[in-house]
Amino acid sequence: MEMHDAKRVEIMIEAVMEKRLTDLLIKAGVTGFSVLPVKGGSGRSGQWSRQGMVGRADGMSCVICMIRPERLDELLEAVLSVLERHIGVVNVTDAKVLRAERF
Repeated sequence: MEMHDAKRVEIMIEAVMEKRLTDLLIKAGVTGFSVLPVKGGSGRSGQWSRQGMVGRADGMSCVICMIRPERLDELLEAVLSVLERHIGVVNVTDAKVLRAERF
């Protein structure tokens, strides 16, 4: 079965910025993505947990999308415009997809 090259982009961002980021992905032509709540973690500021948080303001979300490799730089530039003033981490990995026409 033929597999095609793709890039998996994972963006951890403050939950309050989730809508702005997903709107940007849609505007950039990303045809599909998933948004996952982040339960907790650890970073420069130390360990944190979503436990006990009432609203979205204190949490983090993880937005995951798959794109064609040639579109990566343009997407990362757009994502950086959202992350410049907010907490966030971007992770890009090589991936293979079965149906390239969907990305």
